This record gives sequence, C-alpha cells and structure tokens, in this order.
Amino acid sequence: MENPEHSEQKEIEEESQVNITNLSEINVSRDTWYARVSHTFLGWQRSLNRRSGRFAGAASILLLALIAVLIIFSSLHNAITHSPVKIVQYSTPPIQYHFIYRDHPIAMYKGLDYVLNVAWSPDGARIASGGRDSTVQIWNTSTGKRLLTYRGHLHGVLALAWSPDGTRIASGSDDNTVQVWDAKTGKHLLTYRGHTNSVNSVAWSPDGTRIASASDDNTVQVWDVSTGKRLLTYLGNKTVVLAVAWSPDGTRIASGGIDWMVHVWDASNGKLLVLYREHNDLVSCLAWSPDGTRIASGSFDATVQVWNASNGKHLLTYRGQPDSVYSLAWSPDGTRIVSGSYHDIVQIWNASNGKSLYSFRSGGLFVAWSPHSPLIASGGEDGTVKIWSAT
Repeated sequence: MENPEHSEQKEIEEESQVNITNLSEINVSRDTWYARVSHTFLGWQRSLNRRSGRFAGAASILLLALIAVLIIFSSLHNAITHSPVKIVQYSTPPIQYHFIYRDHPIAMYKGLDYVLNVAWSPDGARIASGGRDSTVQIWNTSTGKRLLTYRGHLHGVLALAWSPDGTRIASGSDDNTVQVWDAKTGKHLLTYRGHTNSVNSVAWSPDGTRIASASDDNTVQVWDVSTGKRLLTYLGNKTVVLAVAWSPDGTRIASGGIDWMVHVWDASNGKLLVLYREHNDLVSCLAWSPDGTRIASGSFDATVQVWNASNGKHLLTYRGQPDSVYSLAWSPDGTRIVSGSYHDIVQIWNASNGKSLYSFRSGGLFVAWSPHSPLIASGGEDGTVKIWSAT
C-alpha cells in the first residue's frame, strides 16, 4: 500500500489519538489505564522540553521515575487480582490453520490500523472484515481471494453485519453512520445518520427489514432498511452501548454496554423484558443461542456468562479467559462457544458445562463462527484475518 501524503498522515494520527482517548474512557483494563497515564506523562515531558531547556533534563528524570512507579504498581496489581490461567493448547490439532489475509495495513501507525471485526456471510462462502483503516474487505473463504473493498466510511469500521439473505452488508463506524451496501458490487445503498457518536454494533432483524444499531450516544436505534426511517429509540442502557443482538425469532433485542448490564427488550415497542445484572464490568459482546433460548454475554470482567433469555436466570459462567473478553460466537449447533480476549487468546468451550475444549493464540481479539461449518475466523491488531478449523 502506498504511503499517504503528509497531511493525510497527520489527520489519521490525530483521529487515532482521539479514538484511543474515547476507548480508554470505557476500557477499564489495567493495561489500557497504564498506557493512557504513561502517554499523558510523556506528553508533559515533550511540552516541558519545548518550553524550557533548563528544566528539560530534570523533568525527564522525574517523569520517567513516575512511570517506573506506575509499572511497579501495575505489576503488583496484576499479581494480586489475576490468577494464572492454564492454556490447553496452542495451534495444534484439532485446531488447524487455513488462511491469513493481510490487507488491513498496520505499518503506518502500528497497533491502531487493526482489524476491528469479522463476519461470515450466511452461506459461509465469504468473510467481511472491517478495519481501523476505514475499509471493509470481503474474502472468498475457499481460495483466500479478495473479492471487494468498500471505502465508504471516513473513519474506522467498528461493526459489520450481513443481511439474512447475504445480498447486503451494514457497517457501523467511528464516523457516526451506518452504511448499507451491496455485498457483491460494493454499491452504496443507504446511509443512516441518526446517531450522534460512534456506532459500535449493528444487527439485522431476521426478516431483513430492520437494523438495530448501538452507539456511544447511549442509544440503540431501530430503523427501516429501505427508507432509513427511525422506528424506535431504546434509551434504557443510559450509557455507552457496545453490543446489540436480535433474537432469532425477531421479537426481542438484547443490548449491553458500560452499565455492566444486559437489557432484553421488545423489538416492536422498546419495553424492557429482562435485565441481567451478574457482570462486574462493562459488557462488550452478546450473542443469542441458535434456538433463541439462551444469551451469552462477554465482559471486561474476564467472564462469559450464559443465561436464560426469557427470565434472566444465570446458567453458567466461563472463567477461562485470562483477561477482558472482546468477542464471542455460538457454534451452529449451539453446543460450543468461541470467545476472544485481550492478549489474543481464543478459547472454545462447552456451552452446557463450561469445560474448556481448545485454546490458542490467534493474533486477534475478534472472532466469528461459520454458520455451516467448524471454521472460525479471527482478526485483530496485527492487521490480519485468519481462518481456523475446530474439527
């Protein structure tokens, strides 16, 4: 990929710094907190160096000493609050590596232009991946050939969802929009501009007529895909909403965010039906079981919890992830769950008893399970999408 002009690079760098600040407000993990504080101290150091050469050396020594204290504190905190987690296995059979796609660049600002989500087409023949580079890439899962690049967004693509018939894709972005476009040609069909902040998650209704979108503006909005007309705004989360998922029967919507709760509400009128309160940190991801009877919710409390979707009764807590959970997906038959966490650990486990089946490093925080096969896609900060077989 060719290097952009200097002005474009400066703009991207500034935007990336804004995104980091926004994320750090909701990411309460130890490492992000330390990185933000360190970044602040280093910024002060640069400011002092510019303003006063006499005090630059002393300021550097003082600030470095403060950062050293932070590192020691972080290490002690980690030792006290994080018990060791046994990793079952790494990239060994039956986890088989298939493809790697490298077209989301990370060379310009390493660690920022990473893959932010992956989504399988309903027939399992294609994968869409959204990146911090503002593009969506579509791949053939049999050959690894790139089929299409969509460039309609101005900033990073945080959310992706295929329409139930596989003909369209909805993509949500840091540019505050949801865009709907043709999955075969890339032709833009509709832009929804109802949100006033970043769109973190999107979900199609099972009949393909509506989309629910969750945002940093503290709302979940349901709107008509044909006209872009807003039909309903759910305000029950009251804070940033990070995840939204539509029930398989189309009657309910689940949403979660930094209020630590999962709300299940009527998709037609927004009436709250169930409120799940068992997490101890923000809820980052949600997924309904294929039969619609259970919901799995992932959190920065390093757990995935499975519970009854009708009454909110807790059924199972999976504690195998070593740190914050960023993504999860059910297997097509509903017997297993795959979850991706901080430090790029992907784990597959039994959805009935919580027994860990496989664990491996994927190079990605975000996972998706193929709708018709044992294939799993993972993507993350290394700018790649990988396909794995869990047979």
